Amino acid sequence: MQIPNLRSSYEKVGEIVFFGRMLDKIRLYHQGKLPDDYNRGFGLDGQCLRFLQVEYDALVKRVLSSGTDEEILEWCFENGRRPNNEEIQIWNQFMEKRGWRDDSTPELEKMKADRGFSDRNDILTFFDFHDADEGKS
Repeated sequence: MQIPNLRSSYEKVGEIVFFGRMLDKIRLYHQGKLPDDYNRGFGLDGQCLRFLQVEYDALVKRVLSSGTDEEILEWCFENGRRPNNEEIQIWNQFMEKRGWRDDSTPELEKMKADRGFSDRNDILTFFDFHDADEGKS
């Protein structure tokens, strides 16, 4: 299902994948435009929050108070942690491959089956699934 203003998980903010999508989900939810079955604050969001060491409720408050994505990321660095370039590279590679040959593969396969994508061998990761499910690929 296409959701306007919800970017791909692959898109980066400050060299970090997925962060922008998490911000989009917060904004869309508070505008009443995010489907109920979209995770907020857990799942991949939770992994991103733990990576940056920020609390979801604090991030929501910061996002809703306005600011660019880059300003909000800087707020995360100041109120959580500022990962170095190597940590960001490892994070990005981990997230871009999540669901491919790891402990979450069964969950991804179930999600694919539920959406009628069982025959889509090109969907190997959660990021791929997001793009396919939202008509981006």
